[in-house]
Amino acid sequence: MAIDLSEILVVGVSSRALFNLEKENDVFEKEGVTGYRKFQLENENNPLEPGAAFYLVKSLLNLNELASKRIVEVVVMSRNSAETGIRVLNSLRHHQLDITRLAFSGGEPLASYIDAYDVDLFLSKDSKDVQAAIDSKTCAAANIYAPPASFNSQENKVKIAFDADAVLFSDESEQRYKSEGLEAFQKHELEHENEPMKEGPFAKLLMKLSKIQAHFPTSIELTPIRIAIVTARNAPAHMRVINTLRHWGVYVDEMYFLGGLPKDKVLQAFGAHIFFDDQDYHLESASKVVPSGKVPYDSGSPLNKKE
Repeated sequence: MAIDLSEILVVGVSSRALFNLEKENDVFEKEGVTGYRKFQLENENNPLEPGAAFYLVKSLLNLNELASKRIVEVVVMSRNSAETGIRVLNSLRHHQLDITRLAFSGGEPLASYIDAYDVDLFLSKDSKDVQAAIDSKTCAAANIYAPPASFNSQENKVKIAFDADAVLFSDESEQRYKSEGLEAFQKHELEHENEPMKEGPFAKLLMKLSKIQAHFPTSIELTPIRIAIVTARNAPAHMRVINTLRHWGVYVDEMYFLGGLPKDKVLQAFGAHIFFDDQDYHLESASKVVPSGKVPYDSGSPLNKKE
């Protein structure tokens, strides 16, 4: 029997993004598969600690209870074998995460299985898998940073923050800024403020989030999904962002046009469960206060050369 996931947000998360597996990864790097397998089997009844994506996943799954129907599915995707993955399964039970779909690839790359699970968002600490997902344009994907030292999760809401250019929108404006400078960028955006920007790698995810907001009985402003855009843009380049979102028919709760200021304090005040950006400059400070993920450029983008 086929399952219709068109109205359901599907998140694929690697075991290293969901749980803190850095010690285990060190064992793998030093002792190889044999040492790693031995370590995991010896510790399979010791629950894993939360990783950077844990509180996002927990809060997303809580939406199913708030909506009184299943509007979110989470798939744990791991390069473990089923045997070494027992510790992951035990940890899911320990943390009471309602996750039933799993993929244990036994060391093979995970990117090939993203489409098979109809994933809308893929979170991982494997840069090759994330890059493959971005290049395939199958779904939104981000490389997860190490979790902040402390993070207070507000589980009755899900707070997701996005950068604008090269994340929600295409990287064309970012290319212009980096190749022609700020003045040329501002002039172009002002002249084209009523022309919608092209979709970026996270545009479809934003639209899907907007779609599942409709499952709550309240008005869209009061749903437990809260979305923010935190961008280095400022006036006069702000209007094109707002007009593009109107054209897409999506609602964003909060917008911050920072004009190049650091983003970490705004993100901490917002309480983001996750922040997506394309630049390490912003992510290095942001990831100290909120869980964060880097959105890589498409392999064919000129921005890779500029990076």
